[in-house]
Amino acid sequence: MTHKNPAPMAVTRLVFSAATRLVNSRGYGLVDKWRHEVLASLLPRRCQFCGSHSADQAICTACAAELPWNYSACPRCARPQNHRGVCADCLAHPPAFGAAWAPFQLQAPVQQRIHAIKYRADFGSARLLARLMARAAPRPLPAQAVLIPVPLHRRRLWQRGYNQSLELARELHRELKLPLQPGWARRLRTTADQIGMDAAARRRNLRNAFAVDARVAGRCVILLDDVMTTGATLHELARACRRAGASEVWAWALARVA
Repeated sequence: MTHKNPAPMAVTRLVFSAATRLVNSRGYGLVDKWRHEVLASLLPRRCQFCGSHSADQAICTACAAELPWNYSACPRCARPQNHRGVCADCLAHPPAFGAAWAPFQLQAPVQQRIHAIKYRADFGSARLLARLMARAAPRPLPAQAVLIPVPLHRRRLWQRGYNQSLELARELHRELKLPLQPGWARRLRTTADQIGMDAAARRRNLRNAFAVDARVAGRCVILLDDVMTTGATLHELARACRRAGASEVWAWALARVA
């Protein structure tokens, strides 16, 4: 019985797919990073939102002012609100993390950029938003702080090819000099898609879904996600950090749903 070789196009798709799935484990595309830096040094500095000339290169002053900054938010869950202080929900049901921060509300144009990162591997947008996040980050940071992105289950990582939270974390690591330890947390099981679930259902869905390395003991752990909707994912991961002995747990997200 003879076996036919697969068509060249099918082989090309297979190779490209395999390479794409390894992007997170290879320093998230050094070629992509070098290409970005070379182009940045050769081309005029332009705002990545409106295209106008910008001394900053990443964003002009006008576009920066119009971004959906999350200026007034609950310090425990980062939910946008019209007053300062802990919100009623956090007073009644405190999350497992001690503090939360998200620089943006999940609105345009940040929302579109986050979707491009999550669904189209737009690492340029990951660098841009993470740099803006780093500039606005709370200071000072604890000396023993360690940055841990929310992990994906290995099956979801294989399907997507990368962890968007890790892409953001790598840029924050460079900008803020925060120790980055993505291997200190892992997802033990797959969980159902949480779109449409309320906060209680999300917490049930994520119960005992994470394990955290004992090396977090005595340290301040900063957990990072791309979007915080109800805070259920970060809450459950924070519980795992507490069980592993973390002295403090902070929850950071790029954007917060109102």
